[in-house]
Amino acid sequence: MIACLVIPGFELRAALRTRPGLATRPAALAPAARAEPLLGAVTVAAEAKGIRPGMRMGEALATCPELVLVDADPAGAEREWEDVLRRLEDAGIAVEPAEVGCVYFETRGVERLYGGLEAALRRALAAVGSGWDPRAGAAGRRFAALAAANVARPGQVLVVSDEHTGEFLAPLPLDLLPLGARAQGELRELGVRRLGELAGLPGAAVAERLGPDGRRAWSLARGGKRGGVRGRRPPAELVEALEFPEAVGNEITLRRALAALVERALARPEREGRFVRKLALAARLVGGGSWRRTLTLREPAAEPDRIRIALGPKLAELPAPVLELRLELLELTDEVGRQLELVQPAGAELHGRLREGLRQVRASTGGGSVCTVVEVAPWSRIPEARALFVPRDE
Repeated sequence: MIACLVIPGFELRAALRTRPGLATRPAALAPAARAEPLLGAVTVAAEAKGIRPGMRMGEALATCPELVLVDADPAGAEREWEDVLRRLEDAGIAVEPAEVGCVYFETRGVERLYGGLEAALRRALAAVGSGWDPRAGAAGRRFAALAAANVARPGQVLVVSDEHTGEFLAPLPLDLLPLGARAQGELRELGVRRLGELAGLPGAAVAERLGPDGRRAWSLARGGKRGGVRGRRPPAELVEALEFPEAVGNEITLRRALAALVERALARPEREGRFVRKLALAARLVGGGSWRRTLTLREPAAEPDRIRIALGPKLAELPAPVLELRLELLELTDEVGRQLELVQPAGAELHGRLREGLRQVRASTGGGSVCTVVEVAPWSRIPEARALFVPRDE
């Protein structure tokens, strides 16, 4: 079985960890700087006042004048989410995070450890902690597990068997599907409001009307494809931080601080001469929020100048003066050096570059992002049915 564990509104919950009094008041996650003024996650009290995620800020404040806007804390949310994932891994569960607040794992390896499916899911919920109000779902297919986790109540475990997957999905709303607002609005105009209604339509007609995204949504409404879960490789715990005595907004000072952080991080003995593949730059802002950007290097490097030059442009994106600057080395290569050949065989250099490029893409976008096109029905008149995307390991 594939299990999914969901913590709704995780970013808002993480931001409220330092302000617990707002958890019982109407509050919402404020829009990011220089972004469209749309609200993020909202508290239960705000939802009772008619506030919904994605609502325009002006409309929300007119509906609920006492609404409190909470600045996003992406760096804090990432740290809290990493802590949740590590607690699950400490419980013996190999996790595959989909996004902040949503993680998948296989139950087959832990069912025998904890005495059954429901006991394993209860153990996962206990590892996360009741303070996050997690909910878990399990099914034979990934999308069904996600739907079960979203339907479950806080602290509840919901298991869906294969023979009841279609019956379970049929009455659920279209919001669970990875469809844009425009496509969902078009389906609602056609009278399609539930997954069962979408699943009952001809797949070719849905693909013709909505394109590949519509075809995928139609497939998910019918249960989706079977697939496994690939456990992640835990990130390297190499973090260097520099706290300023007062807020700093000068780019020259920030660049010098970044250079010092790079030198200190690369000098850490835990790195053991390995190259850096993926890293993150985070900052604690003067207004109380935070800022975080991740970067996957085109080619793994261990030279301070290359890393500093790659991260330098990110400093121009800072929305406010900085109180603390953090550098995190998220992923390191396995090798500690490069052994060059005297004479390389024909095509070896190109093959090595392609293989390294695939690794960079996986490090940047996650597992399952690199696929190979395999023809399964070249005679089909439906373009989407002629081939499948199969995840590629190498």
